[in-house]
Amino acid sequence: MTAPSTPARSTPAPSTPARVHVGRVFARACVAEWTRLWTVKASWWFLAGSAGVMLGIAAIAGSETAADPSPSPGGSAWTAAAAPVLPGQFGLLALALAAVTSDYATGGIVPTLQWTPRRGVLFLARTTVAVAVAAVLGVLLAVAAALTAFATARPVLDLTAARGAEVLPPVALVFAAGAALAVGLGFLLRNTAGALVAVFLLMLVLPLVLLNFGQEWATTVARVLPGSGAAFLLIGELPGMTATSAVVTLLGWAGGALLLGWLHLSRDDANR
Repeated sequence: MTAPSTPARSTPAPSTPARVHVGRVFARACVAEWTRLWTVKASWWFLAGSAGVMLGIAAIAGSETAADPSPSPGGSAWTAAAAPVLPGQFGLLALALAAVTSDYATGGIVPTLQWTPRRGVLFLARTTVAVAVAAVLGVLLAVAAALTAFATARPVLDLTAARGAEVLPPVALVFAAGAALAVGLGFLLRNTAGALVAVFLLMLVLPLVLLNFGQEWATTVARVLPGSGAAFLLIGELPGMTATSAVVTLLGWAGGALLLGWLHLSRDDANR
């Protein structure tokens, strides 16, 4: 008597995991970067620092204009929105920089890359969020500075929309390019103090020092620094520069820093 045969069980073929579209990964990474940025107290302190500097300078400028016995006619409050950007930008640039270097300081870059292993996606998301936040907040602070100057100097200064449309685009460009430079240096140097000093030197100290030398070679070097391009776009008082050269200088430094930062992230160990 033969035993009843047992039907063979077919082994199910292993299922192929569904591939997630790069766009969806990028969107999720941007949401994660946004959440991480605003759950850190330092971000709010950096924002408060920039707001205090820009609004304080605007209030002082408006008060001095109102106290002037013979104010110049046709003055615009939007001038007080552009000039304070030079010192006030560093709070937002530090915010963009810390969004990159804080992961290296705490060792969080390792779990970050485990969560988002595509380094290109992580780099693009972190850069996009940091630059967009700095540019938008910078424009909002510039508008608040103009309103502050207008309120403290009223009715001496005007606040026409046409003049605002001329001032705000250069302000947005300066903040965006400066933030991109900070992000690139953050990925390149991976050290908050070192990258912050480099940004401070390039955007403020070196252009001022070299221009005060009064020598031709120093002035030539100062013209190719990003801080000189920012100063020309904001206050327009830099001999030998044009609007085109200022924009090219800013974007060139920002693009170069991002390229070097990307190469460092993509080719070297993330935690070194």
